[in-house]
Amino acid sequence: MAIDDLLDEHEQSERVRGWLRKNGVSIIAGVAIAIGGITGWQWWQKQQGNELANANVQYQAVLKQLQDKKLDEAAKGVKALEGGKSSLYADLAAMQLAKAQVDAGQNDAALATLRAISAEPEFKAAVDQRIARLLIAGGKSDEAIKQLGAASDSASLEIHGDALMAAGKRDEARGQYEKALKTLDVAAPQRRLLEIKVMDAGGTVTDPAESA
Repeated sequence: MAIDDLLDEHEQSERVRGWLRKNGVSIIAGVAIAIGGITGWQWWQKQQGNELANANVQYQAVLKQLQDKKLDEAAKGVKALEGGKSSLYADLAAMQLAKAQVDAGQNDAALATLRAISAEPEFKAAVDQRIARLLIAGGKSDEAIKQLGAASDSASLEIHGDALMAAGKRDEARGQYEKALKTLDVAAPQRRLLEIKVMDAGGTVTDPAESA
């Protein structure tokens, strides 16, 4: 090996040592941050898992209380779930509580329970529909229609029709029922009931096969 090559290697090694002396601390810090980030992520995942597990336990406890007709205790359990990070369990528990309250003849309490739900998007329509049904049962058809807003799914349109029928607006109700029928799958189990509502409102039902 030539002297020049040795000098080049020596120079290169010195440069590497110098770069390490200069940047070694930041490299070690970077590695530490990376490791810390991984550890932190694993800790966060574990925490989330623990919270979900606890929320599930609380949710099951609420269901047991509802089964035992202990509505006051179940209501407290729902409140406890609302304070956690698992809004899904809180929404489900509140909806189950509202159903039990309706079954117990506590419609006003059920309405308050449903209105307190900060529903996730996938649950909002179901919550609005239940509120609307309770409003109709309480003779508040106009409020029920406002609660449904511009919802255009079959269930919401049907409930809108129910509200109009309750208000004595038969022709308008028929229009809502017919819209609902058009958006409903031919094989849907609730289709027959909706057809009956259309006919009760003065409409006629066409066989889907004929209109195809």
